[in-house]
Amino acid sequence: MAEVKDFTKYIKKLQRRNGKGKDEDDNPFAALNDDYAWDSDDDALDSDDNDYESVGPSYQEKIRNHRIAVFIRTVVIIAIAALLVGALYVSWRDKHFTEANIISSVKLTDASGAKALNLGGNILTYSKDGMSCLDGEGQQLWNQTYQMQNPTVHTCKNVVAVGDYNGHNIYVANTSGTLGEIDTNLPIRDFCVASQGVVAAVLDDKTVTWIYLFDASGNTLASFKTTMQDSGYPTDISISPSGELVCVSYLKADSGKIKTSVAFFNFGEVGQNLSGNYASGYEYPDVVVPYVQFMNNSKIFAVADDRIMFFSGKEIPTSQTESLTGDEEIRSVFYSESHVGIVFMNNTDQGAYRLQIYGETGALETTIYFDTEYVDVLFENDQIVVYGENEYILYDMKGTEKFRGNFDRAVKVMIPTTVRSKFLLVTEKAIETLELK
Repeated sequence: MAEVKDFTKYIKKLQRRNGKGKDEDDNPFAALNDDYAWDSDDDALDSDDNDYESVGPSYQEKIRNHRIAVFIRTVVIIAIAALLVGALYVSWRDKHFTEANIISSVKLTDASGAKALNLGGNILTYSKDGMSCLDGEGQQLWNQTYQMQNPTVHTCKNVVAVGDYNGHNIYVANTSGTLGEIDTNLPIRDFCVASQGVVAAVLDDKTVTWIYLFDASGNTLASFKTTMQDSGYPTDISISPSGELVCVSYLKADSGKIKTSVAFFNFGEVGQNLSGNYASGYEYPDVVVPYVQFMNNSKIFAVADDRIMFFSGKEIPTSQTESLTGDEEIRSVFYSESHVGIVFMNNTDQGAYRLQIYGETGALETTIYFDTEYVDVLFENDQIVVYGENEYILYDMKGTEKFRGNFDRAVKVMIPTTVRSKFLLVTEKAIETLELK
């Protein structure tokens, strides 16, 4: 129903403004027949004369208020969701486990005497006679036969290359199958592999040492030679996952003193404009650098006899930082795409070993002391796993122990799964699934 308003007072006002007297108030509607000259001031009646009451905000104001209310509600909902997700993540990250169970076991055949390692979440077994890849259920994905005296295996993500020191053949495969065989024609001294199967190999040619890049089928992609007189002898080599950057550590005797040069070569598009594909390099007098390694396509680290060096750069790597280790004995080096772990001999009440964990920028993040006779250290799912044949310890990335347990049988390799509380255990006779609760 429409609202009815009393216009009588308003009409009387018109009478007063037109100079009408009180007698004419008896017929207030007569004022409607008079001419009245409105001015701008008449549009705004003072509070005493204006008997109109506000009927609420305008349509535009209602829309604006509604939008503000919706925005505030949305922000509140997002904030609450973020808090819930954060709380769930912290609970997931910091969860401590209280028990461990073997929830499945698959018999493993023809693995006696073979070594095993993690290949992209699957299991690679290899020996002098060949290698094969198995899934977590023990099903063979592929098999490659060969004859080697002392097979050396290098991996990058889900790609593997196996070769023999002083041999001439390198076999390349991934989790899907074999990719090819490389005949180097010269004795192999060292090699490494990229994630798409490109192999960088150090080959001996009497007075000259060659570094070749091959694709998985054995085709030569690039090569360059080194001599003791010029650059020195390559003590270690690493290739980026993309296959475009190669890092070489050269050891050289100069005026009766030794020095090491860490050099980077770019075989990508940028490197085509560089002389000899040489991108950058750094010299370290009186230092031996026996280990260089790409963590990912732009982060590299090197371990010397007195320091750890970190480099950064996807095209032309530069020195990022160094951490001196002095005369301490480095026993092992472990790494992932984001972390580097260095195990030192410790022999104190804190533990027989000291594990120092560095981030990709070279900053020391965590130090852990332990006594376990370990075979590997893993960085996976925001966790650190230190394990040996008979024992394992699980830490968070801050070094807080989350679980410690023993294996029922000697374990060759412990492989993380996509579920952070489950691991594959490869023993001499079985593949077991370990679940922590």
